[in-house]
Amino acid sequence: MAEGAEHLCRSEARVGGVPVRLAGTPLATPPAKRPRIDFPGSAPNLMRSDPLMPPCPRHRLGTYVWPHRALAAASVLSVVAAVAAQVAAPVVLRRIVDDLAGQGLGGVELGRRLVLLFAISAAGAFASFFMRRWPLQIGYEIERDLRHDLLEHLTRLDPQFYREARTGDLMTRLTSDVATVRELVGQGILQGMRSVAVVIVAFGAMVATSPTLAAVMAGLFPPLILVFFVMLGRIRRRHEEVQQQQGELSNFCQETLTGIRTIRSLAIEEGRQGRWEDLSLELVRRNLRLGWVQNPLWPLFGFAFATGSLALLLVGGRMMLDGRLTLGALVQFQQYLLFMQWPMLAIGWTASLVQRGRASWDRIREVLDRRPEVEDGPDTDPNAPPPEGDIEFERVTVIEGGRRLLDDVSLRIPVGSVVGITGPTGAGKSLLISLLPRARDPTAGSVRIGGRDLRRYPLTALRAALGVVPQEPVLFSDTLAANLSFGLDRPDEAWIRAAAELAHLHEDALALPQQYSTLVGERGVTLSGGQRRRAALGRALARRPPYLVLDDPFAAVDTATEAAILARLRPVFERCTAILISHRVSTLREADIIVVLEAGRVTAIGTHDELLSVSPYYRDLTRRQDIERGLEEAP
Repeated sequence: MAEGAEHLCRSEARVGGVPVRLAGTPLATPPAKRPRIDFPGSAPNLMRSDPLMPPCPRHRLGTYVWPHRALAAASVLSVVAAVAAQVAAPVVLRRIVDDLAGQGLGGVELGRRLVLLFAISAAGAFASFFMRRWPLQIGYEIERDLRHDLLEHLTRLDPQFYREARTGDLMTRLTSDVATVRELVGQGILQGMRSVAVVIVAFGAMVATSPTLAAVMAGLFPPLILVFFVMLGRIRRRHEEVQQQQGELSNFCQETLTGIRTIRSLAIEEGRQGRWEDLSLELVRRNLRLGWVQNPLWPLFGFAFATGSLALLLVGGRMMLDGRLTLGALVQFQQYLLFMQWPMLAIGWTASLVQRGRASWDRIREVLDRRPEVEDGPDTDPNAPPPEGDIEFERVTVIEGGRRLLDDVSLRIPVGSVVGITGPTGAGKSLLISLLPRARDPTAGSVRIGGRDLRRYPLTALRAALGVVPQEPVLFSDTLAANLSFGLDRPDEAWIRAAAELAHLHEDALALPQQYSTLVGERGVTLSGGQRRRAALGRALARRPPYLVLDDPFAAVDTATEAAILARLRPVFERCTAILISHRVSTLREADIIVVLEAGRVTAIGTHDELLSVSPYYRDLTRRQDIERGLEEAP
């Protein structure tokens, strides 16, 4: 045991704000040295010190477009080229028609003009290819960047956020909402630039061709614009309703599949199916309501252009009869009207796309704007050495919702010692150790390692130094070997096997169908509760951390398995600082010192024998478990 273990804890703690003397200061007889144990191979690089990760600065969609500005400029040029070609082609066609009507066009000249018309059309088609390709490329690249930033930001948010958020809704934001934003950027840029360019250039060409006909066509636009702006707000609101319902559906699906065994055990499949149908029907209703708003835009624009074509025939025909307009000019004007038809129709579709994209972007930005309560700050030293030394809790208080969950806790854990923490359910044991990886920060007081406040360490380096087995371990839908090596830079088969043996999991792994290559299913569903805890223990041990934190690791294993695991862990405890949270006295006996936590306060500290005389809680706990053990051993 490390030198100075007799100073494991402060000699005083506070109960109700009053200093009291605690048992166990100092240790009477330091435990004998136990043999060390080493893993095969070299240790993985877990203690690297990464540079501080700044918070995501992107709160506006334009900041995602800016890195692609060169490609966006090329897209603008391709749009200009395509529109110019489509405007120039009717000019050539007009001259061909007028000259043919006047019988003044020979075969050779006609061939030249047809070749020119073909060349202009081919150039327009070539420009149109890139006009479509480049904006879509920008959209997909922004989608990739946005997914990356969104997931990265989600991994930095604190547990409080995940207590409020729903998994299904977050999945919708990561998938459906991001895809809608991609459509906004890709198709929105494409159709928006094209529509604006066509309206300006083509209408200018109409005015140059026939101001009278252009004035007639201009009379069609004001009513369309009025209806257009009235619809925009409704489209956005109803798309938000659709996305919210999509999140409800995703969340319900995720909860159903995750809790399928509970649903089957309660025989409520029919009720869940009925609820699923209700949610699906509501999504249909909301989509139909959205369709009632946005779908009329296309027929409205189509009707407007049909009316324009009729007006062109009536007014243009009269002008031809009066000799004020040639047949070629009428054909040219009609080509421009046809040319404007799809971009004008696309304005309604683009407007709907913009409103849906804005609604989805607002939902994404809600996540990006959420600041984590715990993050690297101005006091963080990116060049700080890896955490090493004693752990100190100094007058730590945690207040939440007006309740003191931890109340003035002071405790020192010397490096190399093994400390047990026990107490009633809800006493704050898990909360206390959650302060070490900074899952949250204390309301008052400080937590230090090696005399350095935890806020001084980069989060990456701090958490890499800790091997934590949580009270509710989570396994991933991968192989057992991948779960055991999760987080290692260079996983090694011998290393993984050694960790499994220490966690008393090797024999169980060999009994699986594909042994270590067996898929454990989502959240480790194919394993028993005890196997999942032992897999989480093996995962922590495989990191070979200098600080090992075990939160009730043996709750789901029998006493024989617990004894076997503890026997293998004793050499491991020699090379690290270990904290054991447990309600089992058999586990707590392994500790050099035991801390009793009640109602968020340290009420006693001492060895097992000392606590039997000074702590009523620990004495009752030991008596109950001795009785239970006696009943189990009785014939």
